[in-house]
Amino acid sequence: MKIAYIINSLECGGAQLPIPDIVSVLKARGGDVTVFALARKDGLAIPLLEAAGIPVRVREGTTRDHIAAYRWLRDEMETFQPDLIWTSLSRATLLGQLVALRRKTPTVHWQHCGRLKKANAFLLRLCRPYTTLWLADSQSVITFAAKELGLSDNFVAWPIFRADPDAPIATPWKEGEIVRIGSLGRLNPVKAYDILCDAVALLKDHPDLPPFRLQIAGDGPLHAALQARITAGNLPIDFPGYTSKPMDFLETLHLYVQSSHWEGMCVAGHEAMTCGLPVVATPAGELPSSILDGETGRIVPFDNAPALAAALADLIGRPADLAAMGERSRKRVLERFGPEAFTRNGNAVLDRIPGF
Repeated sequence: MKIAYIINSLECGGAQLPIPDIVSVLKARGGDVTVFALARKDGLAIPLLEAAGIPVRVREGTTRDHIAAYRWLRDEMETFQPDLIWTSLSRATLLGQLVALRRKTPTVHWQHCGRLKKANAFLLRLCRPYTTLWLADSQSVITFAAKELGLSDNFVAWPIFRADPDAPIATPWKEGEIVRIGSLGRLNPVKAYDILCDAVALLKDHPDLPPFRLQIAGDGPLHAALQARITAGNLPIDFPGYTSKPMDFLETLHLYVQSSHWEGMCVAGHEAMTCGLPVVATPAGELPSSILDGETGRIVPFDNAPALAAALADLIGRPADLAAMGERSRKRVLERFGPEAFTRNGNAVLDRIPGF
């Protein structure tokens, strides 16, 4: 079966990073997959896909030239002649569905996020009668999209995170060390790194805490504004930049934080758990179901710097306990999202698609 996997862009985010694992399941069932991107953006996911042997075709355009993007996709599909169109993210889904209707090609659509623009939600609802199968990247997105898009019978979850049992385990904190806190993510408003900066500002002169430092690995449009905030407040925060090897970054930490306004699966937070890190997070996406509050981390309210600061202070203040919390964190995520569960869920999805 020839599958056109259509995605908005090839920045390195939660929708792009799991593609090799997803494609491996499709290939094992006889799928021949090519990825088509409607825009490049920073293109940081391209080496990841190429290293996995996945063919990639990228349109050189913007994220707003929808007519040009539709024409490009229409022409690419005419050349590629797919048996199935598989889309990821709203723009790719809407344009992919239009092309699929024209070609009478069956479609599978991912829904990744627990929030949609009103216009996109309206347009996606129009796609319901024509879609072979809708996929949620987590159980939390099932709940959201069932309400917002009215999806039910042809909507299933395939958690897109595959926890690796061979992932490195973070080195435990030792007496006299700085407590190393980290976060992985694009520097954009969704991640609420401004709130995280405010929380760190509340803690930086705390008399009862050991020395600590936060590193945020990523890049994006808010880099300059966040750096200015950090410089002005003399905050113990660094931006090491985008990393193509997130596990290498995570294993250097003692504690992970995810301050997001919303998420779907939240791959980064679950990667941190796989590396044996306790996680402090907002109730965004799937993380509240994965984190056992008080045992593997903390859940704090959205947009609440004092609450985030209090949770961080509690864990930073007893750094010798972090490794044990991280060990429980790793065990939990491997049980929920290990390789066997990932493949089992993927095959259950493919069983519902005619031709697989």
